[in-house]
Amino acid sequence: MDYGKVISQESLSKDIYSLWIKTDMCADAKCGQFVNVYTKNSSKLLPRPISICEIDRDNNALRLVYRVTGENTGTYEFSKLNSGDTIRLLGTLGNGFPLDSKSTMLIGGGIGIPPMLECAKEINGEKIIVLGFRDSDTFLVDEFKKYGKVYIATEDGSMGTGGNVLDAIAEQKLFAERILACGPTPMLRALKAYAAKNNIECFLSLEERMACGIGACLACTCKSKDVDSHTNVNNKRVCSEGPVFNALEVEL
Repeated sequence: MDYGKVISQESLSKDIYSLWIKTDMCADAKCGQFVNVYTKNSSKLLPRPISICEIDRDNNALRLVYRVTGENTGTYEFSKLNSGDTIRLLGTLGNGFPLDSKSTMLIGGGIGIPPMLECAKEINGEKIIVLGFRDSDTFLVDEFKKYGKVYIATEDGSMGTGGNVLDAIAEQKLFAERILACGPTPMLRALKAYAAKNNIECFLSLEERMACGIGACLACTCKSKDVDSHTNVNNKRVCSEGPVFNALEVEL
């Protein structure tokens, strides 16, 4: 457990906020990991898991980009934080994405987009970036463009390819040796099938409701191909054994 200090916060688009926090835990942070953020409201006992968007090791800072899910929520409370405020954190948690030099397609959908930014920064090899949004109310696109060619899909067709990320991949005839992806489960399920069909190595960051964040409560299990040594059933704990899995390990 640690207390971080807010460096800055800004609104990126409707209900999407970017929060920079000064914290010593960034020294060992990896892209794909997350932190548990605690509210100051005693009626909300459980922390909110938020993926790491960026890591600034030179300045001991982490960037969290998150969506406010409504009033009277933990994320709404976080959106009111100002520079100098303190915030209680647990982390860094989970595993991260592989970052070796294979050509890589980085795919993010919705609030699964932020954790792909640090991947884009750290991967040195060839990379293609595909981002999926509902409409033209996008975020982080210009920042991704600093690190590679960006392709956009919007469900309403207002920007880029009309449809989803797979539609953009097909339209632009994109290919890489490896896929790294984070986003809603239907998107990840489709990417798993696409990768299997095209013999592409694929790693997926799963989104699940979490409680403890350290693998003790078993609230965030997902179906797995192999039997978990902890539970002796075909489950894996997303918080501790994930959130990043080889697509071949999990059933979606």
